[in-house]
Amino acid sequence: MHHLPAVLLCALWSAVLAETSDDYELMYVNLDNEIDNGLPPTEDPTPCDCRREHSEWDKLFIMLENSQMREGMLLQATDDVLRGELPRLRAELGRLAGGVARPCAAGAPADARLARALEPLLQESRAAGRRLARLEDAEARRSEAAAPGLGAVLEELRRTRADLSAVQSWAARHWLPAGCETAILFPMRSKKIFGSVHPVRPMKLDSFSTCIWVKATDVLNKTILFSYGTKWNPYEIQLYLSSQSLVFVVGGKENKLVADTVVSLGRWTHLCGTWSSEQGSTSLWANGEMVATTEEMAASHSVPEGGILQIGQEKNGCCVGGGFDETLAFSGRITGFNIWDRVLSEEEIRESGGAESCHLRGNVVAWGVTEIQAHGGAQYVS
Repeated sequence: MHHLPAVLLCALWSAVLAETSDDYELMYVNLDNEIDNGLPPTEDPTPCDCRREHSEWDKLFIMLENSQMREGMLLQATDDVLRGELPRLRAELGRLAGGVARPCAAGAPADARLARALEPLLQESRAAGRRLARLEDAEARRSEAAAPGLGAVLEELRRTRADLSAVQSWAARHWLPAGCETAILFPMRSKKIFGSVHPVRPMKLDSFSTCIWVKATDVLNKTILFSYGTKWNPYEIQLYLSSQSLVFVVGGKENKLVADTVVSLGRWTHLCGTWSSEQGSTSLWANGEMVATTEEMAASHSVPEGGILQIGQEKNGCCVGGGFDETLAFSGRITGFNIWDRVLSEEEIRESGGAESCHLRGNVVAWGVTEIQAHGGAQYVS
């Protein structure tokens, strides 16, 4: 009698276990059927071999996915740089243009206000130009087909480049060219305004090259850029303007070479002349291009030393301390005046008129080194 409750308790516990086991088996079967969609499960499923070698196709697809991922990251980085840099460049150009407009509108002394406005303009425009070049280079390297959304950014970049070129072109017309830091201003025609040049070595020359940057205010029939002469021959070397033409004289005024329509008023022009006594070979250059050449001009002649070299006037040798003619005087600006004791090559001529040509100096007259004294109303400007 005492064992009856224990027997009943064991029987009840066995029934509960059996019912629970049936429920688990039923749930397992239903879940198995749901996963296999009614297909009988395999008795020995093949385990996944994660250590097996990838096929050539697998490797190719993996490389392709990695390449596309890297390309996407690169395009996104380029897009972020361009979109961040362009607004800053546009803002700088607007600020520079506003800075230039204010002194012009104020009507104050032009040279002083223009100098203060243009100096930071040139520096910042060159820096902006270098930044734009880097951006354009990065834009060119990417595939436009892979990211057509950046086409608008490229177009904005081109417009910014055009704006910058316009600003730099305006500044070049109003400021000093080719990295020059100073120029000599001839404010008007006057027989008292000129510059006397003291060469670093004697002017005894059997061949030579000369270059000069010129911005003329006005030109008459004969407007002297520079002249070298002695009391026996005032016309040993001359370079002068005649209307829009350029005239080069060696050994006497009958020996001259003329180049037509090479100078524009109010614009900087780089002019060069070369001469050799051996065959009388003579050439004229304007902005790096040969504009006139001839042979047998003052052949076998030798330019003597002991003469007077000046810019902006011609000394005719009639009298000490005088002999200047107002109608021959130059008005405008001159910079980068150099003389070499040899004939420069074509590459050297073009380099002498390049972006930094004021840092190239002759061995007879060297701009920025040779003493050039301004007389009368002539003055150095920077």
